Amino acid sequence: MIANLGLAALWLAAALALLQLLAAWRALRMAGAKEGALVRPVAIVQGLLAALAFVCLIAVFCQTDLSVKLVAMNSHSAKPMLYKFAGAWGNHEGSMLLWVTIMGLAGGLVALVERRLPEPTMLATLAAQAFVSLGFYAFLLISSNPFERLDPAAPEGQGLNPLLQDPGLAFHPPTLYIGYVGLSIAFSFAVGALITREVSPAFARAMRPWVLGAWIFLTIGIVAGSYWAYYELGWGGWWFWDPVENASLMPWLAATALLHSASVLAARNALRAWTVMLGVVAFSMSMVGTFLVRSGILTSVHAFAVDPERGSFILGLLALNIGAALVLFALRAATVTEGERFAVTSREGALVFNNVMLTGALGIVLIGTLYPLLAEALGTKVSVGPPYFNPMTAVFVVPMLAVLAVGPLLRWRQDSFARITPMVAIPALLTGAAASVLVLKGMAVLPLLGMALAAGLALAAFMPLRGRKLSRVNLPLWGMIAAHFGVAVALFGMAADSAWTVERLVAVQTGQAVEVGPWKVTLRTIVPVAGPNWTALEGEMEARYKGGDPRMLHPQARAFWAPPQQTSESALATRWNGQLYAVLGEQAEDGRWQLRLWWKPFVTMIWFGGLLIALGGVLALIGRVWSDLKRIIARGKIAYRRERQGR
Repeated sequence: MIANLGLAALWLAAALALLQLLAAWRALRMAGAKEGALVRPVAIVQGLLAALAFVCLIAVFCQTDLSVKLVAMNSHSAKPMLYKFAGAWGNHEGSMLLWVTIMGLAGGLVALVERRLPEPTMLATLAAQAFVSLGFYAFLLISSNPFERLDPAAPEGQGLNPLLQDPGLAFHPPTLYIGYVGLSIAFSFAVGALITREVSPAFARAMRPWVLGAWIFLTIGIVAGSYWAYYELGWGGWWFWDPVENASLMPWLAATALLHSASVLAARNALRAWTVMLGVVAFSMSMVGTFLVRSGILTSVHAFAVDPERGSFILGLLALNIGAALVLFALRAATVTEGERFAVTSREGALVFNNVMLTGALGIVLIGTLYPLLAEALGTKVSVGPPYFNPMTAVFVVPMLAVLAVGPLLRWRQDSFARITPMVAIPALLTGAAASVLVLKGMAVLPLLGMALAAGLALAAFMPLRGRKLSRVNLPLWGMIAAHFGVAVALFGMAADSAWTVERLVAVQTGQAVEVGPWKVTLRTIVPVAGPNWTALEGEMEARYKGGDPRMLHPQARAFWAPPQQTSESALATRWNGQLYAVLGEQAEDGRWQLRLWWKPFVTMIWFGGLLIALGGVLALIGRVWSDLKRIIARGKIAYRRERQGR
């Protein structure tokens, strides 16, 4: 019953998306057509129906309804309730329904609250959103139906991938998907502005909060995913340039450039073509990343042989949405006026430079992600990893960070370096001093550059406060400072982890101690433990930092039975200056236990810095929304006074 309700809601939502598209198209073709009045309410109801379908999917997972094929393939009656709930999106079909639900709710929210754009532009925006949504509805209903039934019902489910049975599953995918799909709003705004030729500051002001909101969730999702993989996979790394990781990084790079470009257009009426193009590119990267990963194309070129219909559908959607938007941009690019001009030495000039650097880094990541796929399709297996990504992205990121320190100090339109030289002198000297010390210590080039730039950037982040009264600093400026300081903190953590990590792979008897960095770790005993759907051998370790008080660590080697799989559960001891990371391996024939230990100085700064970056976005969003509310209230008061005077 619940599954049938969910499927019906999904079909109705798809029908309303079609109605939304047709009504908006007719209203745009015939000015004043009554169908235009349908578009906003239809968009709202469509989003609610998509949400209803997703709630139904969660319900059948929580009930372990084994008559639903998706539940039988991805759940189990003995699985903890948290993973039954979150398992609804821990699979291909469920994640795609989550995608469609967020897209429907986002479009409905735009229809409900957005009133700043001219009505034709708003109709074109909602038409673009409906057009994109229709492709995804068709994909779900034709190729990836989440409510497909089994007759008879399965006697028991196959279970969820044990690597996904972690609280991170409940948090990471939804935040990441809100970021991915939130960029569809930017895409629709860009397409709507191109259709109606309304690429203006008003368009940028309307689009900016949606881009900022999506960027915040995307940042949080990437940070959460990095930490989840770090402690769950047991290999001690926080980023490995895996295609799944790159799939989230690419839209983040594009969204970061779009966010700055939209701010310039909103405030200074410049970078019009940049803003529209980045609106298209940002969501295009979301589609490329999400669909390539979910279809299995990136992990295996033979995914089409397994499911050629699904793979072909995905490629068709990519070509249709991205291709149509790029063709529209090419046709209308000549109508996008240049906007206000500015000097190279200006804040706009710095933002353009960093947009170019972000775009270059995006290109490097995209090529490195897709090249192995192309090579394997041609019969050659290649691996592209850190030796390619680290130096190639550094070519663009290092100059970008240098300009990031200087850009906020420049004036709009035109400025001179002579004016800001006294302000940047101290951060520059700090960077130089840090680099000199690290060179003397023989540090490798990339970690050296990272630490030196982090030192200068951390100080430069607060330089815009120079000469200001703190009580009068607005929230968007505090947001910029927090985000830029977060970049410095995360950069320091990355460089410290790369330069100073100590790793030990040892085999020890119980009672034997081993040293790793400043830590002394003693394996006390190994005990069997059991969970709801797994058993494990758990190590009891005593860890002392420089001979201090003991801290107990309990890494596990788990064995799941639904589905059968071995996993390693790491144990962490966190201090202000880093983490001790411990993994329990197998027992050797002589009775010794394999241990893998890392001392990772300041590694937590990576995620702390990432959260600071997201916090900067939150502060900026609150400030922008509050300013908009104050303007709306002020206009309402003026209109009320005029009405009373007219009486």
